[in-house]
Amino acid sequence: MRTESRLFAGVAAFFATTATGYGWFSAEPAGTVALALACLMASLVSFFLRVQYLKRGSRAQDRGDAEVADAVGPLGFFAPHSPWPITVALGAVVLANGIVFGLWLVLMGFGLLAFAVCGLVFQYADRGAQRSGPAAGASPGSAASAPAESSGSTRSP
Repeated sequence: MRTESRLFAGVAAFFATTATGYGWFSAEPAGTVALALACLMASLVSFFLRVQYLKRGSRAQDRGDAEVADAVGPLGFFAPHSPWPITVALGAVVLANGIVFGLWLVLMGFGLLAFAVCGLVFQYADRGAQRSGPAAGASPGSAASAPAESSGSTRSP
């Protein structure tokens, strides 16, 4: 992800230069703000990709001598189905309509959007603990937590 991080850093530098020049030569604040926000968004993506690179290391795509077979394997965990993306979209729509129709709808939309974003972020927060911990509802001395040993097992010891 090092290459992608550098690419978005270049995009952010372009928008920063453009925003500075546009703000200097035109006295129009809306375009300057839009270009500055584009710079911030590209910077955010670049920062995220850089952190992922530092956390996970280089991938096969980051090496010049890599083969196609080096990139084989699971890419990560992708949610099979989730109600939260559509709930986030509904909250955003209610919030946007609230800007037009009144504060009461803005508050409802903001509440729905906050609830949906929390649901989306934390829906698989305990996924790692479930895989590494003991079986659900099993006490330390129960048969469910002991390894299954049967004479018909096909696993090698």
